[in-house]
Amino acid sequence: MNKQIDLFTIGFTKKSAQQFFETLTNSGVKRVIDTRLNNVSQLAGFTKRTDLEYFLHQIGKIDYIHRLDLAPTQDILDKYKKNGKDWETYEEQFLQLIQQRQIEEKISPDILDGACLLCSEPTPHHCHRRLVAEYLLNQWGNIKICHL
Repeated sequence: MNKQIDLFTIGFTKKSAQQFFETLTNSGVKRVIDTRLNNVSQLAGFTKRTDLEYFLHQIGKIDYIHRLDLAPTQDILDKYKKNGKDWETYEEQFLQLIQQRQIEEKISPDILDGACLLCSEPTPHHCHRRLVAEYLLNQWGNIKICHL
C-alpha cells in the first residue's frame, strides 16, 4: 500500500499576510507549490514570486516551487473571464489540459507530501488548485486533501 500524501491547498486573496503565513506554518506545510500562470503581477501583493519565496523561507522555513504545468493556459483563463465565468466549461477544459500534460507522471508524490498548492482564489470551489488535487487523488488514490 502506498503511503498517504497530505496535500494542502490555499488561495491568498481576502487574506492578510499574517493570516496567510500563520495558516501555512500552523498547518505544518513543508513547501508551497505555486500553480499560478502569472506569479509576478503587482496584484499578487505579498505573494509576488520573489517576495513570496523570501517570506516563506524567513517566516516558516517553507520551500517554494513554481509549477507552470499545474496552471491553466492563458487561453483557458481568458475564455473563462470573457464568457461570464462559465465554471463548467473552465473545469472541463482545465481537466483535459492536465490530463494531456499527464501531471501525475511529471510530479513526484514525495514533492506533494506536506505541500500546499497555491493560487489566488480565496476558496477552492471555483479554483484550479482543487481540480489539480482531486485529479491527482483520482489518479493515485492515496491523497488526503486539506483546503486551508
